[in-house]
Amino acid sequence: MVFFNSVKKYKNQDYAKLKKECKSKGTLFIDTEFPPDERSLSKQPGKFGNIVWKRPKQICSDPKLFVEGASSGDVSQGKLGNCWFVAASSCLASFKEIWNKVIPDAKGQEWDANKPDNYQGIFRFQFWRYGEWTEVVIDDFLPTVNDQLVFIHSQSRNEFWSALLEKAYAKLFGTYEALDGGELSEALEDFTGGVSDTLDMIKMELASKPEERVALFARMQKEVDRKSLMAASIPATSAEDMEATTDIGLVKGHAYGITAVKNVHLEGSGLFGLFNRDKLPMIRLRNPWGQGEWKGAFSDGSPEWNKISSSDRNKIGLTFEEDGEFWMTFEDYCKYFVQTCICRVVNTSYVSLSKTWHEGLAHGMWKAPNRAGGCPNNRETFLQNPQYMFDITEDGDECMVQLMQKGSRDKENATIGFTILKVELNREYRIHDLNLQEKVVSTVYRNSRSTFLRHGPLKKGRYVVIPSTFDPNVEASYLFRVYTSTFNNFKELTQEKPVKSWYNCCGKAPVMVTHVKVVRAAGLEKQDRSGTADPYCIIQCEGKKVTTSTCKSTINPEWDISALFYRSSPLKKPLVIQIWNNNLLRDEFMGQHEFKSVDELREQTVVLSLFGNKKNETTVEKPGKLTITITQLKDLMAV
Repeated sequence: MVFFNSVKKYKNQDYAKLKKECKSKGTLFIDTEFPPDERSLSKQPGKFGNIVWKRPKQICSDPKLFVEGASSGDVSQGKLGNCWFVAASSCLASFKEIWNKVIPDAKGQEWDANKPDNYQGIFRFQFWRYGEWTEVVIDDFLPTVNDQLVFIHSQSRNEFWSALLEKAYAKLFGTYEALDGGELSEALEDFTGGVSDTLDMIKMELASKPEERVALFARMQKEVDRKSLMAASIPATSAEDMEATTDIGLVKGHAYGITAVKNVHLEGSGLFGLFNRDKLPMIRLRNPWGQGEWKGAFSDGSPEWNKISSSDRNKIGLTFEEDGEFWMTFEDYCKYFVQTCICRVVNTSYVSLSKTWHEGLAHGMWKAPNRAGGCPNNRETFLQNPQYMFDITEDGDECMVQLMQKGSRDKENATIGFTILKVELNREYRIHDLNLQEKVVSTVYRNSRSTFLRHGPLKKGRYVVIPSTFDPNVEASYLFRVYTSTFNNFKELTQEKPVKSWYNCCGKAPVMVTHVKVVRAAGLEKQDRSGTADPYCIIQCEGKKVTTSTCKSTINPEWDISALFYRSSPLKKPLVIQIWNNNLLRDEFMGQHEFKSVDELREQTVVLSLFGNKKNETTVEKPGKLTITITQLKDLMAV
C-alpha cells in the first residue's frame, strides 16, 4: 500500500539528529531552512502586518499537539485563502491510518509536562510528493498577532497540530503565502499518495436525475468504506463571488470537507413503524472556517429533525453547535453544490481484503523539439509526445489514470491532458500513424496540477496513453500513474522501430512493416448441433504469433483486433491468418489464408477466401470469408 514507501528527508534535515543535538545543548530548535521571520511568510515584506513569532508555550500555559485526539473540528481557517488545505486537513483528521502517516509517532512528539527536558521545539510531518513520501522538519515558532494564531488554528486554544501541519506544508512550498489559493485535490493527494477525481455535478445533471443521484450516493458510501477523502465546493464565477455567503448559508469559492454519508431513518414511517422505517439519504459537511452553516432543511435546530428519533440522532452524532458542521439531504446537496472531490487511497497491497489495484508509475518530461508535441489538435506533432503502454487482460476491466505535473506553487501550471488509444495486441514500439489506432477517450485539458480519469468497461487488449500539454513545445516534468485490476505490463514506449541487436549478427534487419486488422468473418462452417461456433484467429508471421479473443456462439464473428509485424523476409514468409473453433478438449481448425502480397498498401480492406492447412488442402476452399484491413510499407516508422 502507498503508506509504507521509503521516506525522503526534505532539505536533508534529520529529525532524530537535530532533536538529539538540541537536547545535548539544552536548547530549543530554530529552523534556519524556514526561519521565524518575514522570509517564511511572503515574498512581499509586511504583507500580513505586524507578525510576532511565538512558541506555543508563549501563547498558552499548557500546549498540546492534540486535545482529546484529532477531529474535523480541530481545523479552522485563518487569514490565508487556503480553505482547500483546511478542508483537506479536516477530512484527514477522520482517518487514523492516513493520519498516522502524515504525523508519524504523534505520541512521541506530544508535549509531556512530566518530562519537560524531552521537548526540543521540533516537529516532523510527512507528505507524498510525486511518488515518494517526504519528511518535513519544522520548529514550533508560529505567526501571531496579539497572542492569537494568524493562520490555521484549533477551536481549543492549547491544541496546535493543525497550525504546525500548515507550517510544515508551507515550508514544502517556500512560504505561507504560497498556500493562498489552490485545489482541494492537491492537498488530499499530498496527504495520501492517492488519486483525486473531481465530479462536475452540473454536467452530471444530478439535480434533475434521481437515478443518477442514487448511483452517486451509493458510490460515495463505498468511498467512505474505502477510506477515501471527500470534499465539496461551489466555485466562484467572479472576484465578487469569492467567499460570498449565499442566502442559504453556503459560501462560494470555498471547500467543505465531507465527514459522513449515511441513510438516516425517519421516525414513525412505514407499515411496521420502527422495523420498516423509510430511509433518507443524507450527507454531513464541515465549513473549514469553523462557523457559517447551511440554513435549509435539516440545518441545526430545524424542525425537520423531529422526523428523526433521538436514538438515531445520537447514532449519527448530531449536535446543534455553531461549529461549521452540518447535515443536509443528499437531494439538497446535489441541488446546491457544484463539485465533489474524491481522493482514493489506492490499495496496491496483495495481502488485503479490499480491492487491489496494479500500479504502473513513470516519471517523465515533455522536452522540445522531439517530446513535446501538444494536444491531438496538433496532428503533425501529437505523436512526438511520450507514449505509455498497458494491457487489459480481462473484458470489462477498468483503468484509473492520473497525470500530475511537477513544479512549485508560485509557477503557473501548464495546460495538460491525455488520450487513451486501443492499439495492436503486440505493439512494442512507438506509434507513428494515428489513423491506424482506435481512440478510446481523451480528457479535457486543464491548467491544474493534475488531471484524472477513471474509465471502463474496457475490452481485453493493449492500450497506449499519450500525455501532453495543450500547446506544442511546452516543457515540463510530470508523474504518470495507471491503475488496473490485473497485472498491466505498464511501460514507456521509447524505441521508434526494431533495432538489430549486436548479438544477432546472422539475423536480417526488418525491411517491411505490416499492420493487419482482422475485422470479421462471415459464413463460417457450423461446428456444433446448434449451428454455431466459438471462433478465434491466430495471426502469424516470421515466427511471431498473435491470438485474438474468442467470439461465442456465432459463425459471423466480429473481432476488430489488430497486430503488427516487422518483417525481414516478406517474399519468402507470408502473413498467415488462421481461424479456429474453441473447444473444451481440442480446438478445431476452420480455415486459413496466406497473404503473399508484398505490395505497399495503406489501409486497404480485403475480403479473403479460406483454405485448408494441410499440404493437399492448401487450394481447397473452406466455408466462409475473412475481412481484413491491411497496411504494409517499407518505411518502418510509418505505423
